[in-house]
Amino acid sequence: MTQTESRFAAAYKKTGQIISEIKKVIINKDEVISKALMTLFANGHLLLEDVPGVGKTTLALALSKAMALDCKRLQFTPDVMPSDIIGFTMYNKQSGQFEYRPGAALCNLFLADEINRTSSRSQSALLELMEERKVTVDGVTHELPSPYFVIATQNPIGSAGTQPLPESQLDRFMVCLSMGYPDAESEIAILKGRETQDPLQQVETVIDSQEILEIQKLMETIYIDDTVYHYLLSLVTATRNHPSIKMGLSPRGSLALMRMSKTCAFLHNRDYVTPVDLKEIFLCVCAHRIVLTSKARASSSAEEILSAILEEVPMPDLTKK
Repeated sequence: MTQTESRFAAAYKKTGQIISEIKKVIINKDEVISKALMTLFANGHLLLEDVPGVGKTTLALALSKAMALDCKRLQFTPDVMPSDIIGFTMYNKQSGQFEYRPGAALCNLFLADEINRTSSRSQSALLELMEERKVTVDGVTHELPSPYFVIATQNPIGSAGTQPLPESQLDRFMVCLSMGYPDAESEIAILKGRETQDPLQQVETVIDSQEILEIQKLMETIYIDDTVYHYLLSLVTATRNHPSIKMGLSPRGSLALMRMSKTCAFLHNRDYVTPVDLKEIFLCVCAHRIVLTSKARASSSAEEILSAILEEVPMPDLTKK
């Protein structure tokens, strides 16, 4: 076994342990847990859209604890200011200097709770930190810690006090997921698990931030064949040319597909990407990025149109190479 293969096997084992720890808290949502980890390992950000109370915040807290990430949470309300997020400078009388006071976003895992309830001005403060991993305050740039991961929750559009996120911000989220209501058996397990204690206290730390950075670096070594690249581009082009889609996938979206396909292959214990990996992550990477025409919105959802694209675009057979 080569050194890379050994590192790959060790990282895959650790990932299984992380999932096991998170499953102590998040019951019967294996796909959501796996795709949240894929997003982190792909060095992206995650948007969780669902009704309140289904476990979005709990998932973020469980992730931070299982991976020893410095986690900060900010409840987004209409009166949240950009300085609450990125920080501010304050004059220190003793030193005679202006000093930088970090905002809530300066951590490893920033939980932006109910992100679509705040003002456009505060929303704009997130754009630089999500894309460039740094914040600029009074002309001075401050680097964010590594790894850096934003998990944002948003209530469904139309809920009291919400407003749609701008397309430029949605495009910065690598993945958008929905937790959904638990089934009957899972909800009973949730109720029993919280009778006497908080399940979050049972979550044990598996890896630290340095090991996460090593896994993110390892993802770059996963192989993608040219045939898979062409399949990826065919899917992207189909979103741009579809009559029901007003705004298709951006190049940033194409990069997200590529990176997520690598981490998807990793979670399937492979060091190469297949077309099946792309199909598995296509909807969660693309659905929040595309904009439908007004006519299409009346009769279809983004997921339905993207599912149709997956059926229409022929999937290559790598066994014939």
